[in-house]
Amino acid sequence: MATSPIDNTHDTPTPSIDPPLEPDDRTETIPAVSGRLGSAVNKISPVFAFGFLLAMGILIFEIFMRHVFNSPTLWAHETTTFLSAVGFVFGGLYCASKDKHIRVVILYDIAGPKLRKALDVGISIVCMIASGFFAWAAWLMVKRATMTPAGDIHFETTGSAFNAPYPGILKVFLLLTLIVLMVQFFWQAINYMRSAPITGSEQNE
Repeated sequence: MATSPIDNTHDTPTPSIDPPLEPDDRTETIPAVSGRLGSAVNKISPVFAFGFLLAMGILIFEIFMRHVFNSPTLWAHETTTFLSAVGFVFGGLYCASKDKHIRVVILYDIAGPKLRKALDVGISIVCMIASGFFAWAAWLMVKRATMTPAGDIHFETTGSAFNAPYPGILKVFLLLTLIVLMVQFFWQAINYMRSAPITGSEQNE
């Protein structure tokens, strides 16, 4: 008597396959409107992120030296303040390159594609002009912080026992960052003008 083969397919569990992960902020790329400048800013950003880790390490070292060996350093506090300040200054440029600066979106969200494009261009131009004014103010500070009344180059120092030239260096860095920020907003305005109007669904993506 012939028998049919045993079908064991129902006894074998089917492995479940997880859906692909959606990209998050950690894998987000630089928007096209930021261009090559935005990509360059993004590439050097780990250097400034490492500065925060270095500042934390210096603080831990200072706590260890102060409370274990009773031998506090002269440079730890000023150095960590300088590294943190540099990181925060660069953070503004980094947010602009990612097109993630703070906006009031009450009108932006209800605007149509053409008006939204006009707002993008207008916001970029306003931010560019504001960055230019801040850069001019920073240049006035840099002249006082890097030059003596006689015209000699001398960086402003902290005035402490360590007396590091951190204030002068930080003001120069602030000036350079504001200049790059102004250029970044300029290119964003140009690229927004060239781009097609963005619909609400594309904006949410």
